[in-house]
Amino acid sequence: MSVYFRPIIQTDPKLPSDAVLLHGGPLWFHRVEPLERGVAHALMPASELPTEFLDRLSAPRVVSGMPKDRAALMGVLNVTPDSFSDGGEFMAPDKAIAHAKKMIAAGADILDIGGESTRPGAAFVPEVEEVARTAPIITALRSAGVETPISIDTRKAAVAEAALSAGASMLNDVSAMTYDTAMAATAVRSGAPICLMHAQGDPETMQKDPYYDHVLLDVFDYLKERIAVAEAAGIAKDRIFVDPGVGFGKTQAHNLSLIRGLSLFHTLGCPILLGVSRKRFIGNIAGVERAEDRAFGSVSLALEGIRQGVQIIRAHDIEAHSQAFALWRAMHT
Repeated sequence: MSVYFRPIIQTDPKLPSDAVLLHGGPLWFHRVEPLERGVAHALMPASELPTEFLDRLSAPRVVSGMPKDRAALMGVLNVTPDSFSDGGEFMAPDKAIAHAKKMIAAGADILDIGGESTRPGAAFVPEVEEVARTAPIITALRSAGVETPISIDTRKAAVAEAALSAGASMLNDVSAMTYDTAMAATAVRSGAPICLMHAQGDPETMQKDPYYDHVLLDVFDYLKERIAVAEAAGIAKDRIFVDPGVGFGKTQAHNLSLIRGLSLFHTLGCPILLGVSRKRFIGNIAGVERAEDRAFGSVSLALEGIRQGVQIIRAHDIEAHSQAFALWRAMHT
């Protein structure tokens, strides 16, 4: 059976002599939790890690075009009629531009444009319609002088191609290239970074009794396999991001397990994107029904992601996240 290694991330400014800096930054670890299916392990010293894992965890991880001294904030801009939190609000170009500029002013480093809702139970959107929703908005943003990197949130290669032609520069595929295998060729031709996300099932069915043998390790294995597929297709590893897909075919318990164990995903050797913003399980735990009222809970989980070294946080409430992150950095760097 495979053995996995989860670094126990620390933030205290007093480092022990055997501390290993996570990616050369302010976070560190000196203990590691070995994980193995069906076997319980005691913590081990970081010095006993196999070299390949130690190298992946200690090597600086610079995300091209992103801040070098902090996690990047990805602002959500849905141009859909039915997204769970902001459906129908930003489909008109003038409203999309205004909201994008507001997020950028508040601290967004990336804009993530989506034309197909991926909320639980969402219906499939034909690619022609998805292109019609997204490409004109991206063109309008560029024409309005928006220079911030734009990510296209799609699982369809044709939609990605149109978005890249309109001015997008990053791909965010919730299916990790399993829905449309042509997505790999799009990433190779364009040279655009791509985020590979884990999801169990498609949006219409993913929340119908999701099951895992060991959610943290099952998601890790899936992402490891998708990275290998991407590399075999010709996508350079330094252009690949991973997202554990919180809320995509997971129960509340699954979601919490993934967030607690986020640091495991650093051993994949790719930057980590975390998207938890306004999700239903936050409302269930906090007793908040409306998605737009879940900013406080979203920030709380995003800060846990920052504490574990996540490189990109995807969020709706950029001002709240930006302010919280600035205070976190002041305390820990």
